[in-house]
Amino acid sequence: MLVEEGEHALKATRYGTTYYFCSETCLTQFQAPAKSLARLKRLVALGAILTAPIASLTYLPIISDRAANNLVMFILSLPIQFVVGYRFYRGSYDALRSRVGNMDLLIGLGTSAAWIYSTIVTFVPGFFPGSETYFETSAIIITLIQTGNLLEYITKGKASEAVHRLLSLQPTTAHVIRDGVETGIPVESVEVGDVLIVRPGEKVPVDGRVVEGSSAVDESMITGESLPRDKRGGDEVIGATINKTGLLKIQATKVGQDTVLSQIAKLVEEAQVGKAPLQRLADKVSAYFVPAVILIATASFLFWYFVARIGLAFSLLAFVSVVIIACPCALGIATPAALLVGTGKGAENGILIKGGDQLEEAHKANTVIFDKTGTLTKGQPAVTDIVAIGKISEAQILGFAGSVEKGSEHPLAQAVVNAAQKMNVNLSDPSDFEALPGLGVKATVDDQEVLLGNTDLMEKFSIPTNRYAEKVATLQGQGKTVTFLALDRKPVALFGIADTAKETAADAVKALKSMGLEVVMLTGDNERTAKAIARTLGIDTVISGVRPDQKEEHIRKLQADGKKVVMVGDGINDAPALAAADVGIAIGSGTDVAKETGGIILIKDDLTDVPKALLLSRATVRKIKQNLLWAFIYNVALIPIAAGILVPLLGPGIYQVLPLLAGAAMAISSVTVVSNSLLLRRFNPKI
Repeated sequence: MLVEEGEHALKATRYGTTYYFCSETCLTQFQAPAKSLARLKRLVALGAILTAPIASLTYLPIISDRAANNLVMFILSLPIQFVVGYRFYRGSYDALRSRVGNMDLLIGLGTSAAWIYSTIVTFVPGFFPGSETYFETSAIIITLIQTGNLLEYITKGKASEAVHRLLSLQPTTAHVIRDGVETGIPVESVEVGDVLIVRPGEKVPVDGRVVEGSSAVDESMITGESLPRDKRGGDEVIGATINKTGLLKIQATKVGQDTVLSQIAKLVEEAQVGKAPLQRLADKVSAYFVPAVILIATASFLFWYFVARIGLAFSLLAFVSVVIIACPCALGIATPAALLVGTGKGAENGILIKGGDQLEEAHKANTVIFDKTGTLTKGQPAVTDIVAIGKISEAQILGFAGSVEKGSEHPLAQAVVNAAQKMNVNLSDPSDFEALPGLGVKATVDDQEVLLGNTDLMEKFSIPTNRYAEKVATLQGQGKTVTFLALDRKPVALFGIADTAKETAADAVKALKSMGLEVVMLTGDNERTAKAIARTLGIDTVISGVRPDQKEEHIRKLQADGKKVVMVGDGINDAPALAAADVGIAIGSGTDVAKETGGIILIKDDLTDVPKALLLSRATVRKIKQNLLWAFIYNVALIPIAAGILVPLLGPGIYQVLPLLAGAAMAISSVTVVSNSLLLRRFNPKI
């Protein structure tokens, strides 16, 4: 649809961006999706309740008087035609205004022709030959297609929900120091330049700069970096990230819509709302099919009235018959039928697919981009290497290191404690504990001084580590963080700590490559760590050190180069990229925002479900196309009959049996479409 962007156009502004809309319906759905969904549910329920008796009155001898029977069906059909089916009239108007043909126009013309013809038969008996009506045809088409719209609407992730979840991550209050007094205020009241206090375990209220204190801050939700970053005076902090260990005083530098979190929310909404909706195959065909049908119907009327001179009633009947038969019931269920079976099969395999547009895009994919932290990796650091220096045992090493760290909340400390617990090592209570920000920790365990930290900590206490430089370099080259353990100022061991790959990651990458897809890692983590993980998984292309907004930019660049991009992620920092990609796949263990933004969700957190989802999308789209083809074939085949091709052989009386032909076409095409869709149940992807 063409969208007017003039002064009087329909528009809405959100996060500083103005969006324009082609109709009131689209604007309402953007502004109040929950309200639109509730209304659509009511319309489908109304349609179903009224369509059932209309169909019964058509095919069962409930009312013997034909005139009374038609009158009852007319009354029941009024709400369906003009209340449940209003959206098709609105869509037809938008199509005509934009000078294009679409499914709304085809459905509006077909159902209106059927309803108007039936109304004339009801109130002006004898005007047309025969007393058969099409009330049930119009009612069934409108109700079925609205049901399909409802199914798609329910399963489609909404940008507003994702944005709401994003913004809910920001704390609601902030502790600000004004006039030397600490005061709790709403975060919306924080101004640039305010000095805020952020205690351990609290979220940073707004973007700012550290002016006092030091701490480790977990930024993984924003940057994707797996390990917390040490912050001290002068360092920048990001709103909604978590302060882990120390007290921080920060000065606000960005508030409100200028914060990184708000910018991410804006990116998500722009990517989802601004992304042109995929035009369905049915609409593409309708762009040519609708004008052709109207042309054939008009030509039929003109020929039979002016050339064959068989009378106004038969000529009008030829026009109406062409339009009615060209509106196939099966077309309304072609996509929902395949989608229902396909998504059901996906759910059996731990794959939740949110809509037909996701399936259509997924089957075209040629590039799959993975986030690293929490997607390809477990998202939690673990001890991967323990290198003993001297004769001390591994159990003793973990005993001293675990005892020192057992009270710490730092992820590196937790990795050491977890390793000790896995070996069932008994941990002691340390004394004289001292945390040294940016360096490590110092304590006394079993009357021995224990130092655990990086090389800078060893240098601070004049402990030589040069002879271990080669081993340190090897571990760091593998993307691991190196931590030294020293007892009484003598090095006794070093640890390699890293975020490890998930068990299914390598198999997933291998399967995607075998499908001819390019696999890319896109991460906010540092280059060394990212490339180390990529090597173990067989990923050749790595883009590292990327902020959330840059992730979206990289995807846009690939799309500009003609790539069909699938983005696989799990975190807040992945949300804009998931929304911007042709298809976003969110893993089930990820954040709610990632799952709301993603078009496909992996429920089981099994990465081999990524290639399975793409294979399922290909199979489902094939069925949708086959269904649409069958739906059009049946009705296109009947158009020449409706236009009167058999009149020279059988006479004008052929139009008295057209209602039976239309009903037969509807039944046969619907059965064909449903049966073809059910064949998807045999789909069994194996990776």
